[in-house]
Amino acid sequence: MGSPVSPIIANFFMEFLEQQAIATAPIDCKPRYWRRYVDDVLEIIKAGQVQNLTDHLNTIDKTDSIKFTYEEEKEGKIPFLDTLIVRKPDGSVKLLVYRKPTHTDQYLSFKSEHPLHQKMGVVRTLFDRMYSVVTDETDRANEEKHVRGALKNCGYPKWAVDQVKSKCNLKQNQL
Repeated sequence: MGSPVSPIIANFFMEFLEQQAIATAPIDCKPRYWRRYVDDVLEIIKAGQVQNLTDHLNTIDKTDSIKFTYEEEKEGKIPFLDTLIVRKPDGSVKLLVYRKPTHTDQYLSFKSEHPLHQKMGVVRTLFDRMYSVVTDETDRANEEKHVRGALKNCGYPKWAVDQVKSKCNLKQNQL
C-alpha cells in the first residue's frame, strides 16, 4: 500500500483471480454476465445460485485474504457503483443515479473561499453524471430537480446552475 504500483498490481491480481473463478465455476452457477470495476462486480447468474457462486469465489484465493460478499436485486433494482439498474416490466432496463441511504447531498458550499471554477466544476460533475447515467427523459428531469435542490441548499445561485446546464446541453447536442 502507498506505492504507485499498488493499484496496478491489485488490478492484475483481481483479473487473475476472476479468470480462475469464472473458468472453474460449477456450470449451475457460472455467470452469464460479469463486469468488474476495481473490486465491485456486477454479474448475472441463475436465480437461487448467488450463495453457491459466492462460496465458489471465496475458495479461489488460497491466501484467504479476499472475501466476496453479494447484494441481490430487490424489487427489480440493484445498485452498481453510482448507478441504479432498474428492471422494467418488459424485461428491459433503465438506469438512474444511485445514492446510498447515508448520502447527504452536501457539496462544496458556494460561499466557500474556493475559486469559482471549482464550484462550477461541482455543478458540471453532477450534470455530466445525470446525462451519462440516466436513460429515461422523465427520470432525467427528476434527477435535474434533485440536483438543483441540493445545489440550492449548498448556496449555489440559479445563474451558476443554468450556465453549466446550458454548456452541458450544447455538448449533448454535439454528440
